[in-house]
Amino acid sequence: MPFVPHTQDDIAAMLAAIGASSIDTLFDEIPEALRIGELDAIPTGMSEMEITRLMQGRARADGQPTCFIGAGAYDHHVPAAVWQIATRGEFYSAYTPYQAEASQGTLQVLYEFQSMMTALTGLDASNASLYDGASGLAEAILMAVRANRKTKSTKVLLPRSLHPSYRRTVRSIVEPQGIELIDVPFDPETGQTQPTQLEAAAGDAELAAVVIGQPNFFGVLEDVDALTDWAHERKALALAVVNPIALALLSPPGDWGKAGADIACGEAQPLGMPLSSGGPYAGFLCCKMDFVRQLPGRIAGRTVDLDGKPGLTLTLQAREQHIRRGKATSNICTNQGLLVTAATIHMALLGSEGLERVAAACHANTRALSDMLCEIPGVEPVFSSPIFHEQVLRLPAPAAELLRALATQDILGGFDLAADYPELGSAILVCATEMRCEDEMRGYRDALARIVRSEA
Repeated sequence: MPFVPHTQDDIAAMLAAIGASSIDTLFDEIPEALRIGELDAIPTGMSEMEITRLMQGRARADGQPTCFIGAGAYDHHVPAAVWQIATRGEFYSAYTPYQAEASQGTLQVLYEFQSMMTALTGLDASNASLYDGASGLAEAILMAVRANRKTKSTKVLLPRSLHPSYRRTVRSIVEPQGIELIDVPFDPETGQTQPTQLEAAAGDAELAAVVIGQPNFFGVLEDVDALTDWAHERKALALAVVNPIALALLSPPGDWGKAGADIACGEAQPLGMPLSSGGPYAGFLCCKMDFVRQLPGRIAGRTVDLDGKPGLTLTLQAREQHIRRGKATSNICTNQGLLVTAATIHMALLGSEGLERVAAACHANTRALSDMLCEIPGVEPVFSSPIFHEQVLRLPAPAAELLRALATQDILGGFDLAADYPELGSAILVCATEMRCEDEMRGYRDALARIVRSEA
């Protein structure tokens, strides 16, 4: 039985009070042809016991494979304390603080999250999160077009080396709003986006922004200083898409080039969020103080009251629930509060040194895995540039077939790049986080070697 808080008597009383004969009459302005009618394809409800049995069966069917897939969602260790704390009642049920000043605990978590993200990115301000990294990038592009006062251009350079799902999401959101996305190719030898390629893609056009991934989708490290300076020379804003774990080792966006990137965004999933069948996750978005009034969503701020006591409040609430719709920066209507809570606890537990150790272990493991796999004849790196914790490898047989064979041995061997980057041939993107041990990596190598020999 679904939980319905109103009895039939309650419903009848409310309808009588407003003069409606039935609930259906409240929606009579919707044409009959547009109504969904009965949901015939939806099965009848199950009892708690039946649901438990169903989900346990599906979990067993999934098995417990060893994961060497990254591609935007990463198998990091999540300390037990993270979700033990995050699922306490005072956090678990703390959603959007509509009565902000009465929600000091929730606001403190958001404030701490913002403070940590600005420290990681080297920028001045952060919002209280977005739905995910992909839609976060879309919001960052919309923000950049609004914020760049040096041009009226709506053209944005978007590298093909950016996550394909991010690029598809961005197109869905920003192109209907009149923004032109210009694809920029990557160098086939290095996997990097070069300033000369930006120049060729842009031509003589004015630009609102240039998107820079660090690392890019291939795990390749970009020459972010050169790309950032090129963007600023063209009076475009430099928009960084970053991995928060990588920022523990790499130069933060605020330090890129001569003036630093203007906006930074990304996916917060590596910060205490399990893979969990694909979500939910949370995006982050930071910027220079010059652009803070164009930052979508809301910001938790710290101040003092009339008695001088510290207090927290929501500030710069430039979304449609708080100001006139035409003046809103976004229609974001959630702060992903529970996921932000987990990320904040995760970062607080690890600290800067802990995050740096995780990042270093990820990098070392991916290098070790790549070296092991390249012992197999026909397996080789596709790109020559330095990488972070992912690498593209070329295989001696069709990638899809090899990955299917590995999956039968409970090994998720990587992400097949054929659909998104057919020019790379039989290539996969592999990842080894700090969770992977030497025995697991050797097991992957040995299994792949056997499969390759059998395919020969």
